[in-house]
Amino acid sequence: GRGGGEMEKWLKRSGRYRPMIEEELVAADLPLELFYLAMIESGLNPNAYSRAHAAGMWQFISSRARMHGLRVDWWVDERRDPVKATRAACAYLRELYDMFGSWELALAGYNSGEGRVARAQKRRPSCEDYWCLDLPRETENFVPKFMAAVMIGSDPEAYGFDEWEPEAPLSQESIDIMDATDLTFIAEAVGVSEKEIKELSPGLRRWCTPPADG
Repeated sequence: GRGGGEMEKWLKRSGRYRPMIEEELVAADLPLELFYLAMIESGLNPNAYSRAHAAGMWQFISSRARMHGLRVDWWVDERRDPVKATRAACAYLRELYDMFGSWELALAGYNSGEGRVARAQKRRPSCEDYWCLDLPRETENFVPKFMAAVMIGSDPEAYGFDEWEPEAPLSQESIDIMDATDLTFIAEAVGVSEKEIKELSPGLRRWCTPPADG
């Protein structure tokens, strides 16, 4: 269908981030299928930005990001950091599941906020699951969209995706920089291009690393 081109692009990109995300999901004792949440939220794009001002692969708004330990300021936006944002998403998803006891409801809460899901439950106390709640249209479509991504991702060839190759897994090392340091200098010291440094550090918002006061 009309989403085929986008889905193929996401499947290719999945090779880059899937090993890291699954490692964090295992560490958090969460289902591996939650990898596909990042796929439908952002297409696994660390630089994604929505009309609702949500950013990064896991589409955090700034207030929610800060609640889960992510730094968002003039220098840095850790919502765009694939590893740190994945850890924050794991923590939030665990909270949602513990709150609702259902992955369908947890995913609905991730999309529209746990308060909205809780209010929908109060309006229909006889409703015991996600499927009979009155939720916003986007949220009603969100869980089926997630399930479709899981089904396609688990067996792409069965759905006509048989001519794609996954990108190589993300491979990088992290070091602490103790003061503001020009990215051009860092690239020269490491022996790669400045573009590659920026691609590997999407959370940096300026031409340099943050100053020591932060």
